Amino acid sequence: MSLRAERWTEAAIRRLRLSQNFSIFPKRRNAMTKLEAIIQPSRFDALKTALREIGIDGMTISEVRGHGRQKGQTEIYRGREYDVDLLPKIKIEMVLPDSMVDSVVQAILKATKSGRIGDGKIFLSKIDEAIRIRNEEHGESAL
Repeated sequence: MSLRAERWTEAAIRRLRLSQNFSIFPKRRNAMTKLEAIIQPSRFDALKTALREIGIDGMTISEVRGHGRQKGQTEIYRGREYDVDLLPKIKIEMVLPDSMVDSVVQAILKATKSGRIGDGKIFLSKIDEAIRIRNEEHGESAL
């Protein structure tokens, strides 16, 4: 094959990829949702137990700091008052099949809700693809 033919082939492949929105990964339409929950640290053990009961084992946990409407609190240390405006929280992240999202949200609400300011938030967003690095599984099987 001549050099000119090789260049044409590469250019044709680039055009083909752009025109067909080509991807090296197969297009999967498995519906998955990323759930992020920010909760009080004192509620974490109850949440972990509730999630295990409904069959959720995998999650990522981060210790974070922040505040919402409660705007922090005033604490006394060695006789002096200090404003603590960033309170400790726990952030839980997990990607779930859409069929499990409602049950997980209900478990989180049941385990963490006290009815007071500062209980936390739950955020849901759609995920197009998940890939397990170890064996290159795609979609829900990678979860």
